[in-house]
Amino acid sequence: MDISSLMGFDPLLRNLHHILEATDDNTTGNKSNNSGPSRAYVRDARAMAATPADVKEYPNSYVFIVDMPGLKSGDIKVQVEDDNVLVISGERNREEEKEGVKYVRMERRIGKFMRKFALPENANTDKITAICQDGVLTVTVEKLPPPEPKKPKTIQVQVA
Repeated sequence: MDISSLMGFDPLLRNLHHILEATDDNTTGNKSNNSGPSRAYVRDARAMAATPADVKEYPNSYVFIVDMPGLKSGDIKVQVEDDNVLVISGERNREEEKEGVKYVRMERRIGKFMRKFALPENANTDKITAICQDGVLTVTVEKLPPPEPKKPKTIQVQVA
């Protein structure tokens, strides 16, 4: 079974595959039409595809868990855009090369990473905490309290 048949079931995967193929064509010198996605869009799509995350919902909060091995808290940025989009981003740089040392194999990912999450309406964007411990980033978004139920309004009936 070939990968394209698997992607036929998921439009997001099909679009991502198309974007990555278009980027590979551009980097190998094959000029494709300019109606494709911008470089920034492709860069962001690759960064998002390479940053897996878990999302949990608790009774009073939403928790986003992202593995960030080898990163310091200063290398990670957590922001809220457009009042309801949580953005986790940063960059992992390559270690400085020492003289006389060369890589035999390089498998650890370097470069930019990013994830965007649309927050639900009951997310309190004023109460967000982010903790990075042992290479795991945990972002907690508190929920707004549920609205109080409206009390029925009683109208006095007058005799005419």
